[in-house]
Amino acid sequence: MTTKQQKSRRSLILVLAAFIIPIVMAKLALHFQWFNYGVTNQGELLAQPMTLSETGIRTEQEKQWLVIYTLPENCDQQCQQTLVGIEHTYLALGRETPRVTPIAISASPFNAEQLQHLNKNHWRIIDTPMNAKKQLAKMQIYIADPLGNIVLTYQQPTNSDAIPAFGKSMLSDLKKLLKYSRIG
Repeated sequence: MTTKQQKSRRSLILVLAAFIIPIVMAKLALHFQWFNYGVTNQGELLAQPMTLSETGIRTEQEKQWLVIYTLPENCDQQCQQTLVGIEHTYLALGRETPRVTPIAISASPFNAEQLQHLNKNHWRIIDTPMNAKKQLAKMQIYIADPLGNIVLTYQQPTNSDAIPAFGKSMLSDLKKLLKYSRIG
């Protein structure tokens, strides 16, 4: 066998390997589940579809994205830090903030100390509707689209160290939703 034939065989093998190895690696990645399948959201998608009308939440804002926080009976330090984290996320939206309204659903009225942590121009505080008690879990954060569908949910951060990560994940999801949405 001549060196010219050896070089042409080696070139053929290298070209075949360049095309076959990525296909084999992709098949192995799918088979052994090395990657998440198409998961791009940080929040949890709702398994059962839910609408704002089912929960009894009435909004004055038409065509607005809503960030809904169902407060516990007594809004403690962790609850207040979560409210501040949501507000920071809202402000981080920048030029998209007019498209979003944060709503706090509270069973008990806020006291003066709690209200000073919130910017009343940004937040809308409403009493808990009867249906919302059944439908919405306490200490959850929901995102609703402008058509009134609740699409994502987040757990309240368990400690103050988890609030920045929570805010980043919610900001990431909101930016994607606002970018791809033509309504609201």
